[in-house]
Amino acid sequence: MEKQNRSGTAGKVIRCKAAVCRNPGEPLVIEEIMVDPPKAWEIRIKILCTSLCHSDVTFWKISIGPFALFPRIFGHEAVGVVESVGEHVEEFQEGDMVVPVFRPNCRECRDCKSQKGNGCSIFGDKLVAEMPRDGTSRFKGMNGETLHHFLSVSSFSEYTVVDVVHVVKISSEFPAEKACLLSCGVSSGIGAAWKVADIEEGSTVAIFGLGAVGLAVAEGARLRGASKIIGVDLNQEKFEIGKKFGVSEFINPATCGEKKVIKEITDGGVDYSFECIGLASLMEEAFNSSRANWGKTVILGVEMHNTPLAINTYFLLRGRTVTGCFFGGLKAKSDIPILAQKYLHKEINLDGFITHEVNFQDINKAFDLLLEGKSLRCIIWMD
Repeated sequence: MEKQNRSGTAGKVIRCKAAVCRNPGEPLVIEEIMVDPPKAWEIRIKILCTSLCHSDVTFWKISIGPFALFPRIFGHEAVGVVESVGEHVEEFQEGDMVVPVFRPNCRECRDCKSQKGNGCSIFGDKLVAEMPRDGTSRFKGMNGETLHHFLSVSSFSEYTVVDVVHVVKISSEFPAEKACLLSCGVSSGIGAAWKVADIEEGSTVAIFGLGAVGLAVAEGARLRGASKIIGVDLNQEKFEIGKKFGVSEFINPATCGEKKVIKEITDGGVDYSFECIGLASLMEEAFNSSRANWGKTVILGVEMHNTPLAINTYFLLRGRTVTGCFFGGLKAKSDIPILAQKYLHKEINLDGFITHEVNFQDINKAFDLLLEGKSLRCIIWMD
């Protein structure tokens, strides 16, 4: 039987508001929807606040192919409170403050138990459209139509249902808007610097793309004691913003050749380079800016045109490496609480990532701000 909760909504369908995308690239529409109760190994979450990530915008624009699923409820950076739990759920209970994450962490499979990566061999082999265990949706429109999930989170709704492998418990003392940031972008950047690159003190770093993820890489590099953190971006204003996160030099590719400049100011190339945009040509530039013999290039951006990466294998033979990472190599259930503690101990700058806040009714303004390059993270308050 479903576990009962104090509000009496456990096991019942909840009617609430959600921002539904009915067609690619169109403004979201605030609609009343129905959210089913959680099934086994699932929890239903009352979302406190959510934020807009570039991945939401990327999938919002897709009009053809298997990822073009509409109507859909986007959103995957959020924080909320557990409203009710399904059968076999022992890890969470009603009232817990939680952060949903797109990267699964079952903690039982070979991959989850390994320290070599953050994949999950049971749930992590593909980006599923609906719930991961049975492939069905927990959302319906008021006319009974199915509304599709997004990245196993769908946080642009007052209530959502998430599998337990996609949820992390967090202290109720943690500020909600800061917890929201740990769901994806900021964690991905810091994780890439700490776990994937494993930057050491005195290293030189180049970051291609100073959005929220790139700036989080800078924050991670700063905390590791990097001697030079070079930001590469077409937006000149990003230099002043980047300084708050440790960026020490700035290169605008429109005014100079970044590869040559980087090699000049680092005496032959950086120890670590990061590509945070998603362009194969930029990935190649990042690789070429790294130092011969040991330079390491970390790819965080999802290539937006499916263009293959072409690099000179001679440089690989000499010792350079290139690697990719999802969610910064972090294992959500063990690593997000560590990041949260570091923020509470005033070690990590999360506050600087929040540039705007809007209420749920104005969610489309968050899209406008991101598309105009005006925001890093816009917090969308549900209440």
